[in-house]
Amino acid sequence: MNVRSIDHGGDVLTGLPDPEPGRWKERGFARTQAPKIDSLDHPPLKVLFANKFFYLKGGAETVMFDEIDLMRKHKVDVVEFSMCDPRNRPSEYASYFVSPKDYRSNSRARRLRSALSFIHSREAVDKISGLIRDQRPDILHCHNIYHQLTPSIIGAASRAKIPVVLTLHDYKVICPVYTRLSNGKVCTKCSDGRYEAVLAQRCADGSIGRSGLLWAEARFHAAAGSYRRVDKFVAPSRFLRDAVVPLLGESKVVYIPNGVDTSRIEASGQDKGFVLYLGRLSPEKGVETLLRAHAADDAAWRLVVAGSGPLLGRLQSEFPLAEFTGHLTGADLEAKLREASLIVVPSEWHENNPLSVLEAMAHAKPIVASRIGGIPELIRHGQTGLLFEPRDIKQLSSHIRTMLGDPDLRRKFGNEARKIAEMEYSLERHGAALLSLYEGLIAPAGALSRRAGKRADELHEQLA
Repeated sequence: MNVRSIDHGGDVLTGLPDPEPGRWKERGFARTQAPKIDSLDHPPLKVLFANKFFYLKGGAETVMFDEIDLMRKHKVDVVEFSMCDPRNRPSEYASYFVSPKDYRSNSRARRLRSALSFIHSREAVDKISGLIRDQRPDILHCHNIYHQLTPSIIGAASRAKIPVVLTLHDYKVICPVYTRLSNGKVCTKCSDGRYEAVLAQRCADGSIGRSGLLWAEARFHAAAGSYRRVDKFVAPSRFLRDAVVPLLGESKVVYIPNGVDTSRIEASGQDKGFVLYLGRLSPEKGVETLLRAHAADDAAWRLVVAGSGPLLGRLQSEFPLAEFTGHLTGADLEAKLREASLIVVPSEWHENNPLSVLEAMAHAKPIVASRIGGIPELIRHGQTGLLFEPRDIKQLSSHIRTMLGDPDLRRKFGNEARKIAEMEYSLERHGAALLSLYEGLIAPAGALSRRAGKRADELHEQLA
């Protein structure tokens, strides 16, 4: 099962025609009609997707594979660029993929070479330059490219006059350690593009060596202007957009929320009386706060924790009354999600768009979540779920008891969440926004080719 993300509220969803003029305006949305002009037919749009993993490892890969499938469905030519790995999905362009990278060598010389390639990969630049030369894509769309591919590939595309789109799945462009966390606490000291705080605070797990490498990486790409060569950054949440705009510029960042394929998901009518946590078991995810709330209530309600991570062993030992399933995928994860009464997202860092939320909404599940980062955009307090202050065990426990004690409220919140997912955050709507963005970047003199209007029309007809 794939998990994705959602957002709502008043902002621009690029290139989506408005089927109900006035409705979005009343709710605070701004909509732009995908332009259409008459012209001769053009060759199909060709998009080169770059991501360091080409198997379903996490959220970035989920989003990218959804986009690839959607683009192919609508007759867009897709080219892929990644790193070699036996877990990869098949690709006819695998011969261009870079060799596997291992940064854990015991050899000092190899560690030095790895550190240099971590910052700038000559192999990745050469390989993607050859792929661009052979395939001549219209757009390079980068997802998670750091370390194994490096942002140096952006310069390769820029030199070939290929417009570049970069989807921001985290805070890497303003935080060398991705998370805006330093020693477990939220930190924004590097947001202005000066990265010395990562050294002073040893933000990378307290290691001066790792922190120094991340500082060098950030400084190198700032000096090289790697991110200045990106034509458009895609921010899946307004919170992330607002965080990066001061450094990147407002005109460079466009908000396009991710989508969910509700056509493949039936709203769940099951409710087996348990609370479900889905995700990684790491400190920033707040799972320990959830477990402490469960323990404080003397395990009066059933808690299922589905996930793995560095905290698994300790949490299992300290909180034996919770049910730990380990990492679940496919049908097992789907079944657990359908059976749950309530999904809890207790994050303690500036989440972008936690991908479990949109999937939960598509399954018609109510959600209790932290009021932090992009989460309040996703969950409408008192309408699709309840929000609590991060780390507030009493408030979290109170919200959970409220929800578990009122099946009608759970049903009401879940049904509303499903409607929002269907109406506002379909995968097709996400695809239409991307196509409009692509075509706006490649069209000569700012005029969109006929293929842009045609693709957007095809997608929009399915929304009507």
